Amino acid sequence: MSASAKGANAPSRELLEKLFRTAYKIRVFESEGIKLYRQGLIRGYFHPYLGQEGIATGVCAALKEGDYIASTHRGHGHCIAWGADVKRMVAELLQKETGYCRGYGGSMHIADISQGNLGANGIVGAGTPLGVGAALANQIRGSDAVTVTFSSDGGANNGTFLESLNLAAIWNLAFVLVVENNHYAVSTRIEESTRDTDLYKRGLAIGVESHQVDGNDPLAVYHLMKDAARKCREGKGPILIEAKTFRHMGHHVNDPGKYMPSEELAAWKAKDPVDRARAALTEMSGIEISQIEAIEQEIRKEFDDAVEFSRNSREITIEEFQQFIAAY
Repeated sequence: MSASAKGANAPSRELLEKLFRTAYKIRVFESEGIKLYRQGLIRGYFHPYLGQEGIATGVCAALKEGDYIASTHRGHGHCIAWGADVKRMVAELLQKETGYCRGYGGSMHIADISQGNLGANGIVGAGTPLGVGAALANQIRGSDAVTVTFSSDGGANNGTFLESLNLAAIWNLAFVLVVENNHYAVSTRIEESTRDTDLYKRGLAIGVESHQVDGNDPLAVYHLMKDAARKCREGKGPILIEAKTFRHMGHHVNDPGKYMPSEELAAWKAKDPVDRARAALTEMSGIEISQIEAIEQEIRKEFDDAVEFSRNSREITIEEFQQFIAAY
């Protein structure tokens, strides 16, 4: 439990339940999604968000309707935390017409512009300039909407990382760059790609307010993001947040992750963000275990229903696909 959760400003049961529901829903989606992949129902790659659920959960809970997010190739958790329909997400993974992008995007390209989700992106770090562009557009329109881009330790070494953040700083944009530092860019350890592994310091170098947070603590992430969003709406942006975390498996579903030290992985799993969200709800709200089990059962049924919906949805025909390509 984070220190910020204690004392007179203890969070409401509503917030604690929301954080747990979101984190658990992401865990179920990713865990069960791997099974669908193994069954041959998902084509292409599948990059699980397992172990990193606390970041998307805390960040998105602190935002409000009208804000924007830009995601990464490991973006299922961001979509779910943003309130995406699990049925349409599973349908997209299964390349069905009822998916968010009619099955054309698949796992790495789910987007819903109508709801401010600028989309997942197969290009590492590409969401950062997109997010800055959206933040600039909001500023021009006179909107106080906040734009959040999720990036990674690997994305932090992309040239557009500092270029985009520097522009956001020059223009005082309502923009938050969240770096999900899971210590690996595919199999490259962060110590092998940068001398200073505290990535939040990169923002300090160009005059951007920057923070580091335990990404496995959804409540701590929420509080920090809530404050960052408030400051952005007051014209004090941009802000950089580095969330330290560790994925629970290899880079993608077919990567065994043998390069990850077993002791270190075990230590991070002992700080599992879903377990911590569940513990916070239990300890701080007085909720009964049976009620938590009911929530978990409800979420699992939601995923099962989404799979049935997706299996019964039709795929785009070859002719429709050819027409789609020809139109662009």
